[in-house]
Amino acid sequence: MLSKSRVLISVMLLLIMVSFVNLEEAKALDLAEFGSRVMSRGDEGIDVAILQQKLKQLNYYRGKLDGLYGSGTAEAVKRFQKDNGLKADGVFGESSFKAIPDLKAELNYNISRDDIILLARIIHGEARGEDFKGKVAVGSVILNRINSKQFPNSIRDVILQKGQFSSLMDGQAYYYPGEEELQAARAAVLGYDPTLGSVYFYNPEVATNTAWISRRNFVTRIGDHVFLR
Repeated sequence: MLSKSRVLISVMLLLIMVSFVNLEEAKALDLAEFGSRVMSRGDEGIDVAILQQKLKQLNYYRGKLDGLYGSGTAEAVKRFQKDNGLKADGVFGESSFKAIPDLKAELNYNISRDDIILLARIIHGEARGEDFKGKVAVGSVILNRINSKQFPNSIRDVILQKGQFSSLMDGQAYYYPGEEELQAARAAVLGYDPTLGSVYFYNPEVATNTAWISRRNFVTRIGDHVFLR
């Protein structure tokens, strides 16, 4: 069990190191994702979250910014295509990219640069060895907790909660986050949530305290982690 004082010291160390991370590089990367592929129903990713946000700004999309290209996104795309004289097939391709305005992507949460970098460090510590989707998933859990009445309402306070993140104790969260971790943090903040609203995760191969799991609802498994509500 993590003591609050030790976790506080850990977070302070993390915050001291955030100035060495170039967040602008990560911002450029996530925006570069938009337009790199044709998107259609069943796709997911940061580019889908950006598309949803743009369609919401244009009053075509009314759903959740979750980065999942479902029926709501497809219908919004069809309405956008129809209004712009395009084939209304719900597939967002080259002609649709040309027609959509160059709107500014906005963060889905009101958090600071330091918070994003702290999130990237925790993603690195908790999801090392996972693919990009698995990294985003860990970040999404932290952000989903902010929106839950069961948890604190800031990234820093969520991480400070006693006994929550082992990476603060084993030192993995101190390592310099790479471009993928920064990209994953921004993807989660932009709204990509492959966990479908989960607020817990664990690795069944290494978890020792599992008594609490039976009281939670299984949502999905991504890589080595199981996600729960």
